[in-house]
Amino acid sequence: MLPGLDLDVEHGSVTGLLGPSGSGKTTLIRAIVGVQIVAGGDVSVLGLPAGTKELRPRVGYVTQAPSVYGDLTVRENLRYFARLVDAGTGRVDEVIARVGLAEDENSIVDALSGGQRARVSLATALLNEPELLVLDEPTVGLDPVLRRDLWDFFHALAEAGTTLLVSSHVMDEAARCDRLVLLREGRVIAVETPASLLGRTGAHELDDAFLRLVEGAAG
Repeated sequence: MLPGLDLDVEHGSVTGLLGPSGSGKTTLIRAIVGVQIVAGGDVSVLGLPAGTKELRPRVGYVTQAPSVYGDLTVRENLRYFARLVDAGTGRVDEVIARVGLAEDENSIVDALSGGQRARVSLATALLNEPELLVLDEPTVGLDPVLRRDLWDFFHALAEAGTTLLVSSHVMDEAARCDRLVLLREGRVIAVETPASLLGRTGAHELDDAFLRLVEGAAG
């Protein structure tokens, strides 16, 4: 349930969608990419109703679980998905290099590490050069070094003009975002930068800032 939710995501930014499990992050993401039935209200993406055919080449979506074929190689997966979005072989080469999988492009996906499989999923979402990239818990289960590298990559995409909406339940990742959307029980309780959130709550850590907001909302 997302009662009365009103939200805008800024162009060319990395916006973090944060909150505990069950707060509504995945439901909101599914509504944005157009795969969630919305009982009421409107969801507009890049000026169009969410889920419309015109948005398919403009929006990339990476689910929590790797959404690629485990019995195919990295390149075979990308060639298959490239045909679906009318991307050429050259674009396959570009995204393989962009996500750092050039040395593993001929490896079977099931033989890769969890972090490598996550990068294959990310590569498929980049094939059509999306204007909006939506990522649902993209760093869950990854080691700290890979998490850092992925966040650096997300910011590089934003600097090049892509808008990113990244969900997480890990509050220490909040500091890596340009702006935060904090959810609790399907409601937005804050939309602001990490620095302004700390300043407003008087907290030294974003975990504490979120807890103070939750306690204030409950009170």
